Amino acid sequence: MTDFFTTSLSDNEIDRYSVLSLAYIGDGVFELMTRTHLALLGNTTSFGLHKKTTGIVCAASQAKAARAIRNELREDEAAIFLRGRNQKPKSIPKHAETADYYYATALEALFGWLFLKGRGERLNELFQSVIKACGDQKKECAD
Repeated sequence: MTDFFTTSLSDNEIDRYSVLSLAYIGDGVFELMTRTHLALLGNTTSFGLHKKTTGIVCAASQAKAARAIRNELREDEAAIFLRGRNQKPKSIPKHAETADYYYATALEALFGWLFLKGRGERLNELFQSVIKACGDQKKECAD
């Protein structure tokens, strides 16, 4: 049976993934980490959790977080981050600024890459920095 929560791909295996595929996986990883973090803070309504989650996982907040952790990245992480930031998607959501969307893609690609590499401890370290950068900010992103 495949364990989808514990991955550990080799460099050769992970090199087969496009940056946008890494970002796609990273988007899910980042959202799950955000939801878990918020739920563990204490009981609140599902509506309240959803509002707080969307405030953190939107492009503007992810871009803020990406800029905040950029200087903490190791060499191999920085390379993936830059590949993600430099990737030009075919479309950008109308409520997102282009620069923010590029940085959000960089963050998601990095989280996807770390997840597939099986680097859970490093994911947690960087996520702690993300939470510090985002704080308990008011919802700043459009729905």
